[in-house]
Amino acid sequence: MNKSYTDLVKQTFYFPQEGFDVQEGYLRFNGLDLKALIDKYGTPLKLTYLPKIGMQINKAKQMFKDAFKKHRYEGKYFYCYCTKSSHFSFVVEEALKHEIHLETSYAYDIEIINRLYEKRKITKDIHIICNGFKQKGYTSRIARLLNNGFKNVIPVLDNKDELEAYRRSVKVPFKLGIRVAAEEEPTFPFYTSRLGIRARDILEYYVDKIEGNEDKFQLKMLHIFLNKGIKDDIYYWSELNKIIHLYCQLKKICPELDSINIGGGFPIKHSLGFEYDYQFMINEIVRNIKSACKKAKVPMPNIYTEFGSFTVGESMAHIYSVVGQKVQNDRETWYMIDSSFITTLPDTWGIGERFLLLPINKWDQEYQRVVLGGMTCDSHDYYDSEEHINEVFLPKITNGEPLILGFFHTGAYQDQISGYGGIKHCLIPSPKHVIVEYDKNGKLVDWLYAKEQSAQSMLKILGYIK
Repeated sequence: MNKSYTDLVKQTFYFPQEGFDVQEGYLRFNGLDLKALIDKYGTPLKLTYLPKIGMQINKAKQMFKDAFKKHRYEGKYFYCYCTKSSHFSFVVEEALKHEIHLETSYAYDIEIINRLYEKRKITKDIHIICNGFKQKGYTSRIARLLNNGFKNVIPVLDNKDELEAYRRSVKVPFKLGIRVAAEEEPTFPFYTSRLGIRARDILEYYVDKIEGNEDKFQLKMLHIFLNKGIKDDIYYWSELNKIIHLYCQLKKICPELDSINIGGGFPIKHSLGFEYDYQFMINEIVRNIKSACKKAKVPMPNIYTEFGSFTVGESMAHIYSVVGQKVQNDRETWYMIDSSFITTLPDTWGIGERFLLLPINKWDQEYQRVVLGGMTCDSHDYYDSEEHINEVFLPKITNGEPLILGFFHTGAYQDQISGYGGIKHCLIPSPKHVIVEYDKNGKLVDWLYAKEQSAQSMLKILGYIK
């Protein structure tokens, strides 16, 4: 008996689920009428649903609050947003509505901070965690913020020489952090992160370079970043416990130290089969820190997190039309989309990332195994597997309206990696970008942030038009 795509989904996953349901044969995303938006704007289309950002922030804040209450934790919690995940003003300003702080990674981030202050989106009390390997353009901008009264800017030292830049240029007392170089996963081609200072060198570095200068600068934070994020495995707990024990050691000789920054974020849903117990992980992080501090008889630190993908990732979708079908052999059927994976979702080919893929329409049609192909001439411009299975199943193409596909939870890093508004592979244009948000009256509205990139704009960049 032939089965529909709806049957396939419901026999494999619990469905509908948070953020996704089907009404009148069309998929809805966080309750949005995707069909109406597609009818209005067409495809290819980037869609950002801004209210999801606040939902994610408030979810994390509440879970940390619950964990602090459960374990009677005595420190404070600070939620920071990593601007590198998405620098767009509408994203950062939406996040700032929910009483968060910011993390920067390059000199030009500081220019964003200045603009946000000019627009009265932030005050000088905001916590700004400055990470990354810093050249003069970055350290000088950080120094300018400090000298201008941003008292909670914390430059996190990435190497032993960085402090000298602030010693020379900062005219007021300021706070410091140190990034601890993490050991990488066993599967990595190198053993230790290139970023940060070796854990075994930090105590000596503190005594030699920081201790005794409390009137000028104080060490307030230890920071660790794990590329794989917060996951329940031996590697994560081992690295986390290393920094906790280093904090306990340092705290005994550095009373000003009062914070741990557990960089590396939570995973987000890239499959309908996604399972992750956020509350359990937060409870265990808080419990581990408290337990180590009690054993060492030192005060519990404030906890900072830097959530980028978790904040913005689930707010966006990329939507394409299938514009053609090609059967190249007995086993492979290609669906050709009206854009490119290389240019719009670079993580799919760069690091093999898998996003949540669902059809917008034709849920009542039979399904088949397919491979998705992009419009460039590159052989790597394809998508052939989902996170939970090494295949892609989608409805069969029939007469009538074209099959529309959605890649969901694509809001972090894709524009930053592919470049926004520039030259793309094979001159494939950047798709139009639509924002959906609540207006000042609480009404849900959509508006066009950017049109599809034009040939003229590309020719100007390339020097064909003056």
